[in-house]
Amino acid sequence: MTYLQKLPGNKNFYWHASTLCGLGFFSSMPGTVGSIAAFLVYPVIPVPILAIIGIIALGVWTSHRYAVQEGKKDPKEVIIDEVAGTWIAMFGLPSGFSLPALFLFRILDILKPFPVNASEKLPGGWGIMADDIVAGLLANIILTVIRWLYFGGGWNFLF
Repeated sequence: MTYLQKLPGNKNFYWHASTLCGLGFFSSMPGTVGSIAAFLVYPVIPVPILAIIGIIALGVWTSHRYAVQEGKKDPKEVIIDEVAGTWIAMFGLPSGFSLPALFLFRILDILKPFPVNASEKLPGGWGIMADDIVAGLLANIILTVIRWLYFGGGWNFLF
């Protein structure tokens, strides 16, 4: 089945926003595609915290409406959640940590350790978005601690 054959006929605002204009249909690994798209945008366009909050709010609303429209609990083609998670993972870290943030976020999003797995049980759009938000937060916290330990004198502080 080709990319164009996978596209649904009802392309409304919810479809455009939640699937990033159909990018979520482009591959059998839509989460990775969405994360890479977010990764590529982040260094080009400064992404302030208000933009991340805006993406989260938009994602909760549109992913819920799209899931209801399609009759699915968590459609795999919805990738706005990956954008939020990737941006959260990279937020506030130096550019040298962007690629590790992307990889660590994807690992946490795929493996879904606690509390990532618990957060996806929230209802509607909150559940669709929450696991990626929590995975992004965990990735960011882990990399911030690593940065502090190895580059911020953390080992000196501890010992």
